[in-house]
Amino acid sequence: MRLILTFLIVAAAVIDTVIGIGFLINPVSAGTDFGLIPDGPQGLAVLRADMTAFFFVAAIFMVWGAWQRRGDLLLVPIALFGIAFLGRGLSAMIDGTVEGWWLPMLVEAAHVVALVFARAVLPHHTVRETGEA
Repeated sequence: MRLILTFLIVAAAVIDTVIGIGFLINPVSAGTDFGLIPDGPQGLAVLRADMTAFFFVAAIFMVWGAWQRRGDLLLVPIALFGIAFLGRGLSAMIDGTVEGWWLPMLVEAAHVVALVFARAVLPHHTVRETGEA
């Protein structure tokens, strides 16, 4: 079970990394895929910096947590994708929906469910056990 979970988490992290690279290299194209249109250099910088950071940080902690079998490290991507899911849900209620609105929420929910399950299965470490302060 742990091997399958590790594989699924690493596979999702690879996809998230590719998405992050897309925002880093070509923020206009990647932003369009997400319904985002940058308004000048500042808009490009936001897409390039913030979206890349979101996907890179999520992917790094997913791989690190799965590879090291440390469920506590999975809290970072759980928080990122969970907050994104809640934000989309709130936006759907306040702003309305568009065609295909559910797909990004499905992807975010799948991330959260898989990572919460992995966190429950993978061991947790305390400061005393690892010797870290």
